[in-house]
Amino acid sequence: MNNSKQLGEMKVINLLIKFSIPAIVGMLVNALYNVVDRVFIGNGVGKMGIAGVTIGFPIMLLMMAFSMLIGIGANSLVSIKLGQNQKEEAQIIFGNSISLLVISSLILTVVGLVYLDPILKVLGASEDILPYARDYMQIILIGGVFQSLGMGMNNFIRSEGNPKIAMYTMLIGAILNTILDPLFIFVFDMGMQGAAIATILAQFFSAVWVIAYFLRGKSLFKINWAGLSLKSSVVGRILVLGTAPFAMQIAASVQNFIMNKSLVIYGGDIAISGMGIVNSIITLMIMPLFGINQGVQPIIGYNYGAKKYDRVKEAYKLAVIFATIVVVIGWIVTRVFPEQLVYLFNSKDQELIAFGTSATRTFLVFLPVVGFQIISSNYFQAIGKPTHSALLGLSRQVLILIPALLILPKFFGLQGVISAGPLADVISTIVTGIFISIELRKLNEKHEASVADHAALGNVDMGEIDIVDME
Repeated sequence: MNNSKQLGEMKVINLLIKFSIPAIVGMLVNALYNVVDRVFIGNGVGKMGIAGVTIGFPIMLLMMAFSMLIGIGANSLVSIKLGQNQKEEAQIIFGNSISLLVISSLILTVVGLVYLDPILKVLGASEDILPYARDYMQIILIGGVFQSLGMGMNNFIRSEGNPKIAMYTMLIGAILNTILDPLFIFVFDMGMQGAAIATILAQFFSAVWVIAYFLRGKSLFKINWAGLSLKSSVVGRILVLGTAPFAMQIAASVQNFIMNKSLVIYGGDIAISGMGIVNSIITLMIMPLFGINQGVQPIIGYNYGAKKYDRVKEAYKLAVIFATIVVVIGWIVTRVFPEQLVYLFNSKDQELIAFGTSATRTFLVFLPVVGFQIISSNYFQAIGKPTHSALLGLSRQVLILIPALLILPKFFGLQGVISAGPLADVISTIVTGIFISIELRKLNEKHEASVADHAALGNVDMGEIDIVDME
């Protein structure tokens, strides 16, 4: 069966499993970039090294935001175009996205390197943390174009119906990073710089793998010079559809910045290090949800474009069920083994272990509701309603969480910083529930109208046949 055609014909649950499992594995593996860095840095450099990575994390989120703005925005548009059988238009979108990925990453690299120290200080780096953050982020910024191409272009491999190839992209990078990290940190004794070099080398080989896939000539999309020429109408549509994931990543960057500043004020460097560990644990728990999102997005987008609304609804509901199962399992792990999770990052500093254990229990207390919230936000992205998706994503990371981070610590100190996350999880889930219930009612109406139209056409055809028979 044609890879794109299967999206509208194969059984939905089989499609979701086929597309989501490789994406989940890929996202988990991709999450290991930062987690593995922090594990090896925590054990090889110490808590100040973890703090340095944590301070620089908003910059990495910003870099990822631009990759998602272009990659996911173009991917959403391509999925709909393929559903409408507009393959030439999809090819133009693909070429324009490559140019945008390169241009945006180079701009971020130059600006980041020129203003790195002031940026890190604004992000909350103390005089003790600054050298660690600088050593790490200088190299990460230099390799930004590799991350952008590997991550952004990988979305199109998935759109073509090749989720396993997309998974291999992430596997290559994460496995290399895991091998190179201890080599550069412990064997070559390069500390923070070694961890960063390991990361960008891994991202370089991932990017080479993706580019080679599209150059081999067997892919639906082709890399050609004509397609790389930017067209304002195409660029505009890509950026509009990529607004939601971009806004959520920007929000995550801003939220990390505000949280880090609050942690510095109310808890100092030890709190920065501890929440860096908690964020790594959260990443491992949440990344499978983004894998499910990546798996279900082309299914929803294609069938919505093809007006197969019953399949759209089925795909969404199955994605919510799978996501909820994942986060409930993660929640149980954080209830039973919080101290053991922190030990992975540092087994010697008792103050760090105590803070990290307590923060893990509190910050992830409402993790079971997050699956529904994230999948439902992505649903609007998949059907070409980025404004709704952005609003729901921002409700959790900006509209609720940031005010909570600014207000709660004034009354509850450090505990208020940590409690802001669970509060945002609950309120944003309620808001999302209202939006998605309204949208699903509209989807049901569209499905009923589509069935009625087909029935009417069927009756007309039968009437014509009857007249012919009578004659």
